[in-house]
Amino acid sequence: MMKKLIVCMLFFGFVIQPVVCANPKKRTEWEATGNVVWDVQTNKKLIALTFDDGPHPKYTNEILLLLDKYHAKATFFVVGQRAEHHPELLQMMHQKGHEIANHTYTHPNMSQINANRLQEEMKKTDEVIYTAVKIRPVLFRPPGGNFNTRVVEAAKANQHLVVMWSWTQDTRDWANPGMKKIVNKVCKNARPGNIVLFHDFGRDRTQTIQALDIILNRLSKEGYQFVTVSELLAERELHVTNE
Repeated sequence: MMKKLIVCMLFFGFVIQPVVCANPKKRTEWEATGNVVWDVQTNKKLIALTFDDGPHPKYTNEILLLLDKYHAKATFFVVGQRAEHHPELLQMMHQKGHEIANHTYTHPNMSQINANRLQEEMKKTDEVIYTAVKIRPVLFRPPGGNFNTRVVEAAKANQHLVVMWSWTQDTRDWANPGMKKIVNKVCKNARPGNIVLFHDFGRDRTQTIQALDIILNRLSKEGYQFVTVSELLAERELHVTNE
């Protein structure tokens, strides 16, 4: 009986140990530090579209063509390992006025890496981006949106702001929920200052492409403009200055 009890204690002790990405702070506490952002308070009808996990030679290119069609700008949170194989896509993003940001080098499970590995992931991706477009990124998004104090401090050490997404604007397009669901998620919840989460790598991203065309068309007609995250953040700074 005692042996069984010890085994159970060891098992449950392992399960409930806090992982690297345990995040005890509330969103408001993080926002108050100025080191993490989910969206921006503004009266202007501005929205930042973001794309994680790419680049992908097919889907990223199709997204870039759609953004051109609607004169829209976006921010691409690239995985360094993939970007390294497609510098031409990063160059295309840059030439078209889009923003390129850091999404780690290998897209690791954030609960399983230490601080040194995290720093290496960020720095390697920064170098890949710099090699391609001669610009160092200023934004970082952790894979899965998982972060804690250690992740934020690592980002600060690399002069990156941690960028999440609006709580109402996670399209979950990675799960292929259906084109209509993606469209409804974004359009019904659209508000000035939103940061929207899409993906341009992973499974078949056809639904994302189809939905994006409708979203850009519909929200453009409603008066929304699509800007990079840094452009949206500039509105936040302007708002603070004018208060």
